[in-house]
Amino acid sequence: MAADTSQSVAKAAGGDGGDSVAARGRSRGTDSAKRGGLGRALATHWYAWAMVAPVVLVLGVIIGWPLARGIYLSLTDANERNVGRTIGANHIEATYKFVGLDNYADVLADPVFLQRLVWTVVWTVLCVSITFTLGLALANMLNRDFRGRAAYRMALILPWAVPGFVSVFAWRFLFNRDSGILNKILDGGGISAIPWLDDPTWAKFSVVAVNVWLGVPFMMVALLGGLQSIPGELYEAAEMDGATSWQRFRHITLPGLRAVSMTVILLSTIWTFNMFPVIFLLTRGGPGDSTEILVTQAFREAFVASPRDFAGSATWGVLILALLMIFALVYRRSLRKQGEVW
Repeated sequence: MAADTSQSVAKAAGGDGGDSVAARGRSRGTDSAKRGGLGRALATHWYAWAMVAPVVLVLGVIIGWPLARGIYLSLTDANERNVGRTIGANHIEATYKFVGLDNYADVLADPVFLQRLVWTVVWTVLCVSITFTLGLALANMLNRDFRGRAAYRMALILPWAVPGFVSVFAWRFLFNRDSGILNKILDGGGISAIPWLDDPTWAKFSVVAVNVWLGVPFMMVALLGGLQSIPGELYEAAEMDGATSWQRFRHITLPGLRAVSMTVILLSTIWTFNMFPVIFLLTRGGPGDSTEILVTQAFREAFVASPRDFAGSATWGVLILALLMIFALVYRRSLRKQGEVW
């Protein structure tokens, strides 16, 4: 009995030891599998990694370094007078110093920031909403079969093909108060000339109109592609069930365009929020500062103000980036709540 008991104890001890050894072996095997999985992934997709690496490197140099430099400058008092510079054979060392978050406190406490932010938001909402509405209407029209559809498509895409600054200069000529074509047409109809670019209200209307002109082709093409991906059988079945045109649009077209719409609205919002060329080339932020948006104010701080305030401009730029990131996060969360994956 004693021998049997000792043997059973030994077996039990051996069994526990075996289990622990096996567990340690499985743990090592799992770690090895993880390392092996990563190694296999690198070995399998080395070509993809090799192709992506130069792009990541270039983006890091072109975007990452200026962004990091801008964030650093926003924490200093750098301006035209205290940055490092070379005059002839003499090099003057930089004397600006670290000031922490003082620049952010100054900008956020300045009433100018709130004024620029309000107009920037209004400008963005107006441009994106009008652009989306017109783009959707034109996309629905071009999604039907009719004579000359290709010619109409080319004509409507033309503003997108012309360089933006060329279009803005053309519109600036059209809006000229004394010799502009628009006022000539109005004058022929007995209507007095409109100060398109000289009155704050009309100037805001003008910049919105030009930005819509530039943005509608992209919106139309993107939504037209989305419309063509909706199965035609859905419309046929709805028509057989007696659905009206509005019901088909509401219950088939809009849900079918949801994924495309969410993407183009996000892109259009970011582009419009930072739309520097239209504002700067058309009105220079005027008359006065009535059409200044956040990004043109940042430009003014760095290149127009005297002395040029590099730290202040960087602060405005970082705040713009922060606002867009907050908007993107909120937008993404709202899409997830609606069941969209983004």
